[in-house]
Amino acid sequence: MERDHDPTGWTFLTRHARALILIHRDPHIRIRDLATTMGTTERTAQNIVADLTADGYLTRFRTGRRTTYLIDSTKSLRYPPAAPLPVSALLEVFAASAPQAITPAARPSAPML
Repeated sequence: MERDHDPTGWTFLTRHARALILIHRDPHIRIRDLATTMGTTERTAQNIVADLTADGYLTRFRTGRRTTYLIDSTKSLRYPPAAPLPVSALLEVFAASAPQAITPAARPSAPML
């Protein structure tokens, strides 16, 4: 179940962009942790990772029981006006920011799990 933390229902960054940024920060992140940090279900996080993999933005490597992700930072952004920019431009903007800068804020009345 996706948690809607914004009453207007929209954000500046898509879930795919947020996932890519989180994976950039931790290439060994588990789907469970990715989902929790993004405020989505594990199934949604899996689907996002599958989309990014299918379109060549991510490559997955298995090392024992762990998965490591490699980002192709030379791929172009999918938003047509930004298409000349590589993914690395997006990742650089958020590389030094705090994780809270890309994750949904908790509602004051909702307990964090």
